[in-house]
Amino acid sequence: MKQIPVYHIDAFTDVSFGGNPAGVIPDAKNLREEDMQKIANELNLPESVFLLPTSHPHADFKVRYFTPLEEINFCGHATIGLSWLLGTKYNWLNKADQIVFETNVGLIPVKWIKENNQLISVSMTQVAPKVKEIEINKDTLAQLVGIQTTDLDERYPIKLSNTGNWHLLVPVKTRKAIDLADPQLKELGSMNREHNISTTHLFTFDTNGEFDIYTRDFAPGIGINEDPVTGAANGALAGYLFLEGFLSKKQTHQLTIGQGHAIGRPGTLYITIHSENNEPIIEVAGTAVITIEGNINIL
Repeated sequence: MKQIPVYHIDAFTDVSFGGNPAGVIPDAKNLREEDMQKIANELNLPESVFLLPTSHPHADFKVRYFTPLEEINFCGHATIGLSWLLGTKYNWLNKADQIVFETNVGLIPVKWIKENNQLISVSMTQVAPKVKEIEINKDTLAQLVGIQTTDLDERYPIKLSNTGNWHLLVPVKTRKAIDLADPQLKELGSMNREHNISTTHLFTFDTNGEFDIYTRDFAPGIGINEDPVTGAANGALAGYLFLEGFLSKKQTHQLTIGQGHAIGRPGTLYITIHSENNEPIIEVAGTAVITIEGNINIL
């Protein structure tokens, strides 16, 4: 029997049972891919992340991400959770100012943000964003995500954006419409798989000043009906706002994004966007809480 340490970490929150839960397996070097998928399925969390040795000269570790259904290329909240664990339980906070993960989409540097030598936040730099068109009927899309066509915010184009995975970005006029959204999950999952989309991400600027943006995220195509607080999709949203010209390329932007409130798992993401050589650099930051720790027994 093998005993594998495992953690349940809630990311983008500072309280247990908030934010987005991730399974974190900090020593996966002796696990087969089949084992990783079975563990992710057993944990049945939106994503689980597995830490592995790397041969990349500029990385500290390799990471792999799995939903209960399949491997995905990148997961933001699991990266935050893993980094929080390494910085606290595994003492990396005192070893280095940052750590670099090798992922399927490239290198992801993560910084520990400290005050009085205490970890207060983790900030990851995502891969360069890209945006592309998608042909989809607005009435059909509204029906799939469970809102009215009149709820769509025509000021912003419906597009795909990527900082590791493709996300369908759906602009909505009001937070109320987002909170009341009742998606057709089976049909939405089929559409997402058809277009190679990881998640469908609803967003609005109607937040009553509580946040800059409020979002909600559905991912039935990869085995997650709703992802509570989504680092990858919100990073892709920030890239979209920059590339589509809704944010000035001449200044640094700080965005506070709220998500998860509609399903009782509220979380907050802090995103910084700045430009280098006219290319956006997206940093997504947040806190995390270790909620459960133990072992998985593998026969």
